[in-house]
Amino acid sequence: MRTSYKKKMVRTVAALVVAASLTACGFQLRGSNGSYTMPFHSIFLTFPDTSPLGTELKRNLRAGDVVIADKAEGADAQFVVLGENRGKSILSLNSLGRVREYLLTYTLTFAVRDSKGVELLPATEITLRRNMAFDETQVLAKESEEALLYRDMQADLVQQIMRRLAALRPSPMATPAPAK
Repeated sequence: MRTSYKKKMVRTVAALVVAASLTACGFQLRGSNGSYTMPFHSIFLTFPDTSPLGTELKRNLRAGDVVIADKAEGADAQFVVLGENRGKSILSLNSLGRVREYLLTYTLTFAVRDSKGVELLPATEITLRRNMAFDETQVLAKESEEALLYRDMQADLVQQIMRRLAALRPSPMATPAPAK
């Protein structure tokens, strides 16, 4: 009994030492605190003013101290939306031929350019999919569930965009050569 207690104590102390050393060295997962270090100070977004995705992306960028520019000319980067599409298709039918399941899709195609028009990120497409069970006796509840799933996909899409923007590196042509 005494040896099992000692083993537990040794394991506990070892786990505490490892945890303390990791936090002492400043280790943390990239993006784990919800903020990212962007390689630009300002960005111009080509989303329409009424776009919920654009609004959420602006909110996340502002939280990371990025200025949202009103014009493309004054921005360090330009986020160009090439296409945004929501879709709903039948995934499965029951034995009576009625819809049992839908497939919801959310697709965004975009590119990122620097202030000189050099592509930092070529045309990129992100497609998210969610399955939704359907019950014709609960139509209103299923409409609310569909709206909730689209909001969830939108939040997921914003986080994927933020990670891709944080991973960008300025093009060599955009940076001036060092003076000799």
